[in-house]
Formats: sequence, C-alpha cells, structure tokens
Amino acid sequence: MDYRRFGGTGLQVSRVCLGTMTFGFQIDEATSVRIMDTAADAGVTFFDTANVYPLGGGEERVGRTEEIVGRWLKGKRERFVLATKAVGKMGPSPWDQGASRKHLLDAIDASLKRLDTDYVDLYQLHSDDRDTPLDETLEALDVIVRSGRARYIGVSNFLAYRLARALGRADALRLSRFVSVQPRYNLLFRQIERELLPLADEEGLAVIPYNPLAGGLLSGKHRRDAPPPEGRFTVGTAGAMYQARYWHEREFDTIEALKKLAADAGMSLPTIAVAWVLANNTVTSAILGASRPEQLSDTLAAVDLSLDPQLKTKLDELTHEYRFGDAPR
Repeated sequence: MDYRRFGGTGLQVSRVCLGTMTFGFQIDEATSVRIMDTAADAGVTFFDTANVYPLGGGEERVGRTEEIVGRWLKGKRERFVLATKAVGKMGPSPWDQGASRKHLLDAIDASLKRLDTDYVDLYQLHSDDRDTPLDETLEALDVIVRSGRARYIGVSNFLAYRLARALGRADALRLSRFVSVQPRYNLLFRQIERELLPLADEEGLAVIPYNPLAGGLLSGKHRRDAPPPEGRFTVGTAGAMYQARYWHEREFDTIEALKKLAADAGMSLPTIAVAWVLANNTVTSAILGASRPEQLSDTLAAVDLSLDPQLKTKLDELTHEYRFGDAPR
C-alpha cells in the first residue's frame, strides 16, 4: 500500500480509504467485519464513516455504522486513521442537525461514544449548513480540536467559494483551519475540476473523493434494459438519489465506451476508474466502498497501477462533458 501526506499536515494516510456508508443496513455486521478485515489486510489504514450512516436506513438506524466500526476497532484503534462527520439529522428536535455550536458539540461526543474512542483523527462537516454563521461553526470546531476530541477538521460536499470563505474566516479569527475536502468525483462527475480542485491545490488541502465508481455503475455490471438490481440504486432514500445522479442513457453510453477501453488495456473497468481518480495529483486518497469483501480486489488493484498517459488522455477526452454538469433531468 502506498501512503500520501494528508494535505498540508504531517499526517500520512493510505492511498485509498475504506468507506462504510452501507454498514448496518445494506449489509449486516458480519459482512461489514469481513470487508474491514480485507481492507486492513491489504494495508488500508484510513477509514471514513459518519454519524448518519447507514445512508438510506432511516432515522431509527442512524449511528449504527459508527457502532459497527467502533466494535471492530477495539484493541487496534492506534493502527488506523479514523474519520467521521456531522451535520445530518440525528433526532426529532430542530437542533439535532446542522453545524451550530450546540449540535456539533453534542454530535462529537455522541460519535465518540458510538465509536468507543477518545478522539477521531478527522472530523468533517458532512454538508454546508447555510442557516448557521460560518464563524459559529468554526469556533465550535476549534473547541473540538483544542479539547483533543479531533486531531483535524475537514468538509464534504462544499462549493469552492464557501470553502474559500471558511478558510479566510478561520485565518482571520485564528481558529483551527479545514485541512481536507471530501467531494464526489469519478469519470461520470468531474465538475470539481473547475474550481474546487484548484482551490485545494492552492490551499494545500487533502482531497479524499467519494463515489469513485459512481455508486457501482462504473463496475460495468448494470444493464440499461433492466431495472436497477437490489443495492445502492434501490435501498432506502439513498436509492432514489443515486438513480437521479447516474441512471441515465448518457451514462450507459459512456460506460459502454469505457468498457471497451478497459478491455483493450487488459484491465477491469473498476480498476481503471479508481486508477483514473488516483492519477489526479491533487487527490490524496480515494474512498472505496463495498457490499462484499471480494469487490475490493479490483478497486484495491488500482493503487499499484500507473495509468498509461495515452490511456488517461483517452479517458479524459471521453468523459470531458462531465466537467460541466450531470445528465439532463
């Protein structure tokens, strides 16, 4: 396993990160454990979760994923870099969500209890809460870092201009600064190349993209003439979201062309898709998900793959239109 410096920090993380969004709903705990074992055996030392996971499981299941990860980490916590997130809805009260001081200070303590640990290495805002002043959010996160409950802070699903403003306010107020961004990024969604990635490069931020396989569509196993199989595209509220993102004729046309390129190169489409993400020098670590341990074999293989420049150029040209927006609705 290769390791990469985490943005402008002194932390080193594995070149791929294990995502845990499906643990506890789409897949049971026993399968989740086998996936974590497989990733760890391959040298993955960076795990990402969130307090609202498993995604799509409903309010009665929120927090279950952190509990599963926490039980697995018991006795080996010091061997792994652990990231979690907050902002999502965690209860019935209006203050049980968002990036307010009250919610963030409550949420970190609840996450630490579920994870059965004294600290997380990376605490991230899962999304941008426009109803809370940035200064309030930054001050709360600074308290969390200074208390030792989190080593670093980051964001996910932020627009470039909002992240730039947050960095500026943290500098002006002399508060803990975001060190990472977790955006959606894959061959079928490249919008972040226009503004977010240049910002991350200029500010020295770690970039840890999720969805490198577009929810599994870039596995090449789904068919346009059949309904989505049970899994990411059908389970809970997340299923509708993933269909809206990717289940379009344009995407299936692109995948057919990508499958041909992969076959000509003698590699699987999942391997090439993850390798393409990692080939971007601004990317620190790609977040890989799985519903079965064996699914990790093709994606983990991307760590040792250096894409041929001509192949990368073909992939870039084939998917260039995805830099400008999703498929028409």
